[in-house]
Amino acid sequence: MIIPKLHYISQGNSPKELLDNIQKACTSGAELVQLRYKKVSEKKLLKLAKEARDITSHFQTRLIINDHYKIAIEVKADGVHLGPADTCPSIARKYLYSWQIIGGTANTLQDAETLLTKEVDYISLGPFRFTSTKDALPPVLGLNGYTTIIEALNTQTPIIGVGGITTEDVVAILNTGISGLAVSSAITKDFNTIKTFNLLLNASVTQEQRHTFKQ
Repeated sequence: MIIPKLHYISQGNSPKELLDNIQKACTSGAELVQLRYKKVSEKKLLKLAKEARDITSHFQTRLIINDHYKIAIEVKADGVHLGPADTCPSIARKYLYSWQIIGGTANTLQDAETLLTKEVDYISLGPFRFTSTKDALPPVLGLNGYTTIIEALNTQTPIIGVGGITTEDVVAILNTGISGLAVSSAITKDFNTIKTFNLLLNASVTQEQRHTFKQ
């Protein structure tokens, strides 16, 4: 399973705005969208997830559901992203389809090591810098934090940088050994940045697949 190198974490002040932004992200070439919306009941989130699934399927974009693994199962999303306060990945894995991926959030080396024992498919490591999209933000890691944690982990599991990342940061972040990025605000402000991020990340999954077939 190849994990796309760029993840768009959806933003929007209303369900309609959120879906519009997911549509714009898909139109602009996003390969993976994470549906993250904290303000609604599970029932409304399920409806939102079904609509997001329709949009992403049309563009053949992967859809990851934040927090709610049961919704990920119901809408047959490509996977689920679980934060530290959410269901344990090992438990979610028992219920998910075998092809669904699980991502986890880590803020420290210890968090990341714990997630690796739970066999997640990727780890979001952050925050890279201060971001207003998350309440009660854990300590900022920066380039030094990334370098230290990546070296200590020494893992083949993709580590995705997250937290206030812009296109200007990409080259320096990749030099730390981080393999991809999850971006919310910078993309929501200008969906054209998806093309820039993809170029900088060399993130075309189709290109990676072509290389795989050649061997």
